[in-house]
Amino acid sequence: MQEKPILWTDKKRPFLGLPLSFTRYTLTEEKLMISSGFFNKKEEEIRLYRIEDVTLMRTLGERICGVGTIHCCSSDSTTPEFNIVKVKDSSRVKNLISDYAEKERTARLEKIGRYGTEEVF
Repeated sequence: MQEKPILWTDKKRPFLGLPLSFTRYTLTEEKLMISSGFFNKKEEEIRLYRIEDVTLMRTLGERICGVGTIHCCSSDSTTPEFNIVKVKDSSRVKNLISDYAEKERTARLEKIGRYGTEEVF
């Protein structure tokens, strides 16, 4: 299977909007990957069709530094809620996640309707 192109990638920016962190976010057309840690590495993958709600939160300090935090609620059993913390261009990223999540849900429903069962996946 061919790898999907990366739509967006960034690091968590905890101090003055600088990427001084070991947390990296990567968004493709089908999934969001969160990689964190230095000594103990953890990689999470959330399929976009599972993301149900996306909220952008920006404190005054985050607005001054040009970053924001995106809160996501999902139907993923291991990660029902998660934050994409202090990333640049957060409004655009929130819209990307929301738009591609909707596209993935629609495509999945079309496949389910075509095959008549969810067990196709």
